[in-house]
Amino acid sequence: MDGLISWMRVHLIEWITPPKTIQVIDVIQVILIAYFVYHLIIWVRDTRAYSLLRGILLIIVFIIVANVLGMEVIVWLVTNLGVAAFTALIIIFQPELRKGLERMGHRGMLASIFQGRSSGDNNRFSDHTLNEIVRACFDMGEVRTGALIVIERNVRLEEFVQTGIPIDAIVSGQLLINIFEKNTPLHDGAVIVRGNRVTAATCYLPLSDSMELSKSLGTRHRAGVGISEISDSCTIIVSEETGEVSYAVEGVLHTDVTPAELKERLHEIQKLVNIRGREKGRNAKKNTENNQK
Repeated sequence: MDGLISWMRVHLIEWITPPKTIQVIDVIQVILIAYFVYHLIIWVRDTRAYSLLRGILLIIVFIIVANVLGMEVIVWLVTNLGVAAFTALIIIFQPELRKGLERMGHRGMLASIFQGRSSGDNNRFSDHTLNEIVRACFDMGEVRTGALIVIERNVRLEEFVQTGIPIDAIVSGQLLINIFEKNTPLHDGAVIVRGNRVTAATCYLPLSDSMELSKSLGTRHRAGVGISEISDSCTIIVSEETGEVSYAVEGVLHTDVTPAELKERLHEIQKLVNIRGREKGRNAKKNTENNQK
């Protein structure tokens, strides 16, 4: 007990005691650390990593106690196995780390800086395409035909397009209904829409492991949320069991929406894509004029 008290007296007081002078860079560091820690907690909470993290925290507490009580053998083992343990953590958390980095890459400031592979004008879709998608979804919902439609925005989904069968056809309600008709070769999997064209069908999507999703939701809904977690796409899901139409954006599932609600959301996406497309076109035009000068 005396060793624990002395250790706390030496180390904790040093941590608690503020520096003599606080500079601007210190405040910036605290804000950045708080920002990243907050988002790390939110990210961990929504994944399977939460349970693993609790076990790791328990091990860390045990190591601290062993160090304080002078358990030399345990401390020696931990010291020599530190590199291997770090490597094991990376392997264990590989899916969660990849998902976190993908989210970071297509959101916020980084998304506006690194848009070398953004689709620009190619992702703009017309009001006719919007209306055809909405009509087809609710027509399929009335007859309990399951469907999964991914609308690509600025993040390219080429790796998922390659898992399906190329279609490259103009979007129409009849085409979408025919693709998802039961007992047809193309009905299983997702359709990816790029601009005004159906790029591919029967595409395989990553499943979400979010703990916030209802256990009653099936694979189709988890796939719809999964692709929206790692890209900026909008995914429309038609339930085969209930006929309800839902959509997923940025990892959030909006269930049992009305045609008006779905149209409003697609209009918002259409507006954003069009604005970014026009900005990209203006920048390209300016660069061309500058080069000519």
